[in-house]
Amino acid sequence: MPALRSSRAATFWTAAALLVLVLAASAAPSPLYRVYQERFGFSSGVLTAVFGIYAFALLGALLVVGRLSDHVGRRPVLVAGLLLQVAASLLFLSADGVGWLLTARVVQGLSVGALTGTLGAILLDSQRSDRPRAALLNSASPGVGLALGAVAAGLAIEGLGAPTAWVFGVLAVLFSLAVLVVVPLLPETSPRVPGALASLRPRVHVPAAQRAAFVVATPCLVALWALGGLYLSLGPSLAAGVFGIEDHLVGSLLLVAVNGTGAIASVALWRTEPSTAMLLGCLVFATGVGGTVVSLTTGNTALFFTAAAVSGFGFGAAFVGAIATVTRGVAAGERGGLLSSVFVVGYLAFSIPAMAAGLAASQVGLRPTGQVYGAAVAVLAVAAAVGLLRVRRRATERRPQPVAM
Repeated sequence: MPALRSSRAATFWTAAALLVLVLAASAAPSPLYRVYQERFGFSSGVLTAVFGIYAFALLGALLVVGRLSDHVGRRPVLVAGLLLQVAASLLFLSADGVGWLLTARVVQGLSVGALTGTLGAILLDSQRSDRPRAALLNSASPGVGLALGAVAAGLAIEGLGAPTAWVFGVLAVLFSLAVLVVVPLLPETSPRVPGALASLRPRVHVPAAQRAAFVVATPCLVALWALGGLYLSLGPSLAAGVFGIEDHLVGSLLLVAVNGTGAIASVALWRTEPSTAMLLGCLVFATGVGGTVVSLTTGNTALFFTAAAVSGFGFGAAFVGAIATVTRGVAAGERGGLLSSVFVVGYLAFSIPAMAAGLAASQVGLRPTGQVYGAAVAVLAVAAAVGLLRVRRRATERRPQPVAM
């Protein structure tokens, strides 16, 4: 066991696996929302409230404890976050009404908020400087985790008699094992430094050296995560209500199409120059979202799933570029805070528009809501691409020109 404690590579890949598991758990309820909706009889507006309260709890955790691991060490925050995952799984197991679902999602949101920045920081702490894979894992893990969680829940719905009990029972066991077996084997990758109490003051912390890159990446992040929120909250409902796809597993494959291709793009483009990956990703993303709008208008199911895959590829390409740009050169003691700030922006865009869409769908219907939402996101992605081009042009103009001899 001491060998595992001393192995930087083992620490890196263990943190990556835990991050994927945490994000898979966060996606597992999405295919199950329709099951709960049928069981408890609530509207699309209530459904997105269940989704939204998770995002707000996550944001609260990011703002309050996002920098805590930079001061008290990674392992204490990791243990607390994993224990909250166990509690959330048990609450989902006990759910017999909307109130239980809201409580479970709050606890799960607090956990994901605490763990996202901490596990991402462990990846940065333990990577080799000459092989910078942390940006890849931080950007690819949402796609991998969300896709795995969605398809596992979809399979449970179709193949098991008590899908909620199976999904959340297995998650409770896995997170308990992580606390009891996995975390004790991990070394502490960040020393304790003063200022833990002060770090709990809610604020977005972006180090001065990374602020310019953060500003450039923000419009891109907003566009990407806004569409992700729509798919995770209303995606299966759109598949059923607009295209007549009642099969829960097929509905969950929509989430796989988005998140799976996002992970593929992250892997394919992680060595690409970051601003180029962002620009390419925004343009591909806008094209895919445009296809989604057309599919909702025409009722073309094949186009709907194809456009989701194209949008996901654009998401992954743009996100890996954004993460690499923002985290380049960040100091060790500021990694948790910076990554938490990135995800604060992401989850604000992920939650607020999706909740508004849920309320609108209750009033005007799923189809027109999806059409307007998609058009707005596509325009924002194009605007982000235009902004990136302007920044690159200004950088080129400022670059010293060779002196003619």
